[in-house]
Amino acid sequence: MARRPAAPALPPAEDLFGGPPEPPPEPQPDGPRPLADRLRPRSLEEVVGQDHLLGPTGALSGMLARGSLASLILWGPPGVGKTTIARLLAQRAGLVFVSLSAVFSGVADLKRAFDEARLRRRAGRGTLLFVDEIHRFNRAQQDGFLPVVEDGTVTLVGATTENPSFALNGALLSRCQVLVLRRLDDAGLELLLARAEAEAQRPLPLDAAARATLRAMADGDGRYLLNLAEQLLALPPDTGPMDPAALSELLARRAALYDKDREEHYNLISALHKSLRGSDPDAALYWLARMIQGGEDPRYIARRLTRFAAEDVGMADPRALPLAIAAWETYERLGSPEGELALAQLVVHLGTAPKSNAVYVAWGQAQRAAKETGSLMPPAHILNAPTKLMKELGYGAGYAYDHDEEEAFSGQNYFPDGMQRPVLYRPTDRGAEAAIAERLERWAALRARKAKR
Repeated sequence: MARRPAAPALPPAEDLFGGPPEPPPEPQPDGPRPLADRLRPRSLEEVVGQDHLLGPTGALSGMLARGSLASLILWGPPGVGKTTIARLLAQRAGLVFVSLSAVFSGVADLKRAFDEARLRRRAGRGTLLFVDEIHRFNRAQQDGFLPVVEDGTVTLVGATTENPSFALNGALLSRCQVLVLRRLDDAGLELLLARAEAEAQRPLPLDAAARATLRAMADGDGRYLLNLAEQLLALPPDTGPMDPAALSELLARRAALYDKDREEHYNLISALHKSLRGSDPDAALYWLARMIQGGEDPRYIARRLTRFAAEDVGMADPRALPLAIAAWETYERLGSPEGELALAQLVVHLGTAPKSNAVYVAWGQAQRAAKETGSLMPPAHILNAPTKLMKELGYGAGYAYDHDEEEAFSGQNYFPDGMQRPVLYRPTDRGAEAAIAERLERWAALRARKAKR
């Protein structure tokens, strides 16, 4: 996102590809250019926060060292340097940089870019075609890249904020290497602030706590951080150091990244579910808050919490399921924000409850057993006999009324005749299931004793 003096660590383009390097960009005329643009890195070594790709053992460093830059999909959040990296890769590899946006481009733009790349190739020059927001192209448009990537007409570098597994065709993914760019950490964001201050030749008007708040506001987005810094550097030079409260009044806090029908939606509900399963109510409350603040429908959260109560708490705490329904109904009656407290209470209850998936496992085994045994009849002694013929056929004969038996337990067989008795439900020793396990063991002993009579 920004530049600083550094010695090149990667070999020059002419040593890699045998051709002249891409000429450096023309000097930009003086004018009102945004700070983020003025601090855009001029070499790969200046890129912040992506050392796993551009460091000595990084994937991109290895490709450039071997002179074999592959077609790539750069996947990462906004403001981490995807466009900058693509431009600098073209410069380092001696390729002509051509940029398209999937938001503004159509089939005609793609065809023109491919035709120009073919002409350029005949003249001995390669093309790096950068496609921003590549996931916005439909399936047919994505398929259009296949032949030009396969025959080397272009080296494709696509940028996306969406999970490529969901957003891109499998055929295109198989021809590209997916590289994940990381959101900038606190150290990377601080480095960008230092570069902004060096560019402005004065410090930001912030105390240490406000400086930390400013980094938090950026949420890992370097471009957004520099835009915020530019607003602060536009204040009068004699502006005193601001504290976090004054900073928050001046700048609007950025909304957290969240898309209710994309990957972040599934990531956060997974984090909530697994935090509950791990009996960590604090983490679960955090993920609940992240989803609510991101604009998730609380009814969806209530449905998932109800599922959790049945699947992961189960009989270890039989109160969990009716409490989940009660919290759901409370939200329906109160709405936001009051009803969200009921969901928070439910999250704490589920997070602190004993856990058991014994019923979940037993249900799966019962379904498999039902498929395997087909249409076996119930044993005759538990069949009703409303007609004389059915009585003559032995329906209901020998049925023992459990309430008249010792401990109200007859111990009779209720599975089909000839079917080996399975054990499907195996209660844990946690919560209410501990008492259930003791009860089942006692009944099993009574059943075995009565079977010997």
